Amino acid sequence: MEFELKILGSASATPFLDRHHTAQVLTVGNGQYLIDCGEGTQHRLMEHKIRHQRIHTIFISHLHGDHFFGLFGLLGTMHLNGRTEPLRLFGPPGLDEVLTAQFRHSYTHLSFELEFTPVDTTQHQVIFEDKNVTVHTLPMRHRIPCCGYLFREKPKRRRLLPELLPPGLTPAQLHALTLGEDVHDEQGQLLVPNGHVTIAPKRARSYAFCSDTLYTESLADLVRDVDLLYHEATFLDELRDRALVTHHSTARQAGLLARRAEVHRLLIGHFSSRYRDLEPLLAEAKTMFEWTELAVEGLSVSITE
Repeated sequence: MEFELKILGSASATPFLDRHHTAQVLTVGNGQYLIDCGEGTQHRLMEHKIRHQRIHTIFISHLHGDHFFGLFGLLGTMHLNGRTEPLRLFGPPGLDEVLTAQFRHSYTHLSFELEFTPVDTTQHQVIFEDKNVTVHTLPMRHRIPCCGYLFREKPKRRRLLPELLPPGLTPAQLHALTLGEDVHDEQGQLLVPNGHVTIAPKRARSYAFCSDTLYTESLADLVRDVDLLYHEATFLDELRDRALVTHHSTARQAGLLARRAEVHRLLIGHFSSRYRDLEPLLAEAKTMFEWTELAVEGLSVSITE
């Protein structure tokens, strides 16, 4: 089953040349999740041939414009294109008030149900789950309420070995085997030992999105051993005092967190427009964590099972 992250935008507050504001799409199986929705997101979706009608859930990290100013336009386009499927929206309290005001003054009446759930950005807790993933909030330390999101694929079932299965097993018995159970006959005698006809399930995958934040060492425990970590890296470490004032992180700090969390791969993004060349940011993060990449726009990262 597919588990792929697509970077649509990775600029910080001011867009720059080919860098757009933060937006990402995570695809897990047949589900697509939009993470943040900066200005221009719907154009980026079109450029990368991602059908916005497939997006069923949107997660907004905080209410700074570079992370959600594209949301109203995207919702309007979904409406104009005749969407009828409900859309789930998660974000800080107040997001609903902003959208309601926009809808009211533009006389917009959506053709679909928008299900908004406010999140407590100070807590690490499950806020959503479907058949593919469970989503936790990740508390960030920013100038306004802000959280990241941790996506964990649901545990998978054991895999059957068809060539070793005895004939005549019922669908219920086969299902029990995938759950790790043995099959017994009507007298309670062992009929099919699970370990003889199944192998371990493919591993569940994970992705952590850390939005705007001061360097926060305690995050390492919350995202430990994830397959892929995205962490903002607005500045080089020579501007760590500026990062402290603006409640952002440096590339070195992003790499340090990835190392302490023992993640498998790190993506850095949310780049300040002062940096035309991003390679120094990458080099600095790599001094702390070798398996670092730039979250350049258009990048797709697939996580294998």
